[in-house]
Amino acid sequence: MIDSNLLLDQPDAVVAALARKGVSSETVLSARQALIQRRSILSEVEGLRAEMNRRSKQVGKLISSGDPSAEQERLALADLKSRIAEKEAELREAEKNSRSHLLMLPNLPSPEAPEGLDESCNVILRVEGPPADRFNPADYRPHWEIAAALGIYDPERAAKLSGSGFSLLYGDGARLIRALIQFGLDLNRDTYREVLVPHMVRSEVFEGTGHLPKFAEDAYNTTLDDLWLVPTGEVPLTGMHRGELFEADELPKRYMAYSVCFRREAGSAGKDTRGLQRLHEFHKVELVRICTPETVQDEFDGLLADAEKPLQLLELPYRVVDLAAGDLTFSSSRIFDLEVYSPGVDRWLEVSSVGNFTDFQPRRSNIRYRVGSGQTRAPYYLNGSALATPRMWAAVIEHGQRQDGTVELPSALVPYMGGKKVLEPEM
Repeated sequence: MIDSNLLLDQPDAVVAALARKGVSSETVLSARQALIQRRSILSEVEGLRAEMNRRSKQVGKLISSGDPSAEQERLALADLKSRIAEKEAELREAEKNSRSHLLMLPNLPSPEAPEGLDESCNVILRVEGPPADRFNPADYRPHWEIAAALGIYDPERAAKLSGSGFSLLYGDGARLIRALIQFGLDLNRDTYREVLVPHMVRSEVFEGTGHLPKFAEDAYNTTLDDLWLVPTGEVPLTGMHRGELFEADELPKRYMAYSVCFRREAGSAGKDTRGLQRLHEFHKVELVRICTPETVQDEFDGLLADAEKPLQLLELPYRVVDLAAGDLTFSSSRIFDLEVYSPGVDRWLEVSSVGNFTDFQPRRSNIRYRVGSGQTRAPYYLNGSALATPRMWAAVIEHGQRQDGTVELPSALVPYMGGKKVLEPEM
């Protein structure tokens, strides 16, 4: 969450920053008022507790000296204790109210993020790889047609099992998913520590990354156990340090995880839903970096380079897009999207979002590091997809298609496919 002191001391700055994300001033100032109320009640409680301590000492002296007024003072202390209990109950409610308001405020966008409230204002920073204009979409079929003809993709049986938004892959189609995952892990093994994470987490972990309470409808949960299926490996990788204190020399930390991801994709009906463009369940390798504010730019640059590496090795055309403030995610301050060109649908499709989340998630998760003299502060978190399989799988199929219906694989994937260089019909 955002720094409550910043909201209290510089409300105009916070209102202006969050307006760039489309947040109303009323929402921001309502959260500030809840903080002011909490601070006021806390001041009363602390004053009453101080008075209780002072008068308790006086009563002790009166009792030890045999002063007859001791009993009257003791009764007065009982009344004071009752008042403190009432105020503490008010404080608990005020703390709950202020936290609920703060949890609904998104992270402040970076001043460097482009202006604008939607994706039309995003800025294309650069285009890499084979130029997209060399592809004539009329000469390319979409991946779902190619894969179905090869006998490796079966959307009908997937729908029979789970409904729309799921995939069923056979043979080399399934093997290609595993190959991409192992490829993504191997590329980053020297920089990141691999973690095998749980695929279900508690509500407080979801809350810590900003997925709750605002985005509950986008996630799957098991109501009997209050566990949520992870929408990305970022969630467990961030939550595993919840409530912990690092020493400064422990940072930076870098983790990677392969996970199956689950998203309802609420509101996406009819949008990029054919084939493997947008699924409710998919496989991904996620990268997370934890660092100090002083090193965050170097860490961001390194993370971006790591996310670009598989696209380069797979020889896929892609572009780097700087997201406008209003198109940023709830918890992010700055995001560069990596979009691969899909000739079969003649579209640029996002395959990774490299994001700087500043200290927003650590504040929500109570993650700190020691800065000396008994002081602590929240570290900065960054994350991005090293390799999200659905659209990368689709891109490999579409860019490798040949006129005879077979698919030539990128040379970087051949060792992971057991030496196989070409996908041929399996039916």
